[in-house]
Amino acid sequence: MFKKFSGEDVSAQNQVKASVQRKIRQSIAEEYPGLEPVLDDILPKKSPLIVAKCQNHLNLVLVNNVPLFFSVRDGPYMPTLRLLHQYPNIMKKLQVDRGAIRFVLAGANIMCPGLTSPGGVLDEDVGAEFPVAIMAEGKQHALAIGFTKMSAKDIKAINKGIGVDNLHYLNDGLWKMERLD
Repeated sequence: MFKKFSGEDVSAQNQVKASVQRKIRQSIAEEYPGLEPVLDDILPKKSPLIVAKCQNHLNLVLVNNVPLFFSVRDGPYMPTLRLLHQYPNIMKKLQVDRGAIRFVLAGANIMCPGLTSPGGVLDEDVGAEFPVAIMAEGKQHALAIGFTKMSAKDIKAINKGIGVDNLHYLNDGLWKMERLD
C-alpha cells in the first residue's frame, strides 16, 4: 500500500473542525485502550489536527506535519510504525518466523505458514478484520502493520493462503516520510 508512497500522493490536506477532531480521538481511544494515558501527548487538544487525503482512499492523521495514524476508506485508524515503536504495547501482535522477514520487508502479505511455523507466534484473541502489529522472530520492534484476513484460530486451522494483509512496513514510503511539508 505504501510501497511507492510519497508527498505527491497527497491530494488534499485539511485542518479538521473540533467536532471531527473529537471523533477521531474517540475512535483511536476505543481502538487502542493502551494509548489512553498518553493520548493527550500524542494528539494534543490545542494543536491543530490535519487529515491528509491520499490516493487509494487513504487518510493520514497529522499533528505538527508528522503522520501518526492512517486509515483505509472508513476502516479503523492504525498507528504508523514510528508511533508503534514509541508505544509498542498498543496493538495485538503476531510474530512471523525468520524465513518470512525479508518477504514482509519487501511488502508481501503475511502467509499463514509464516505465522504457524516454529518461529511464529499467534495471539488467540485476534479476530478477522483486525489491525495487528507484525513482529519478527528474534527482533524487538515491529516490522509491519497489517489487517487480518481471518481470525487467529482460522489461521492455525487452515494454515494456507494469506493470513494478514501487509499495509505498512519498514522502509516503505510512509516510513521514509518523517514529516509531510
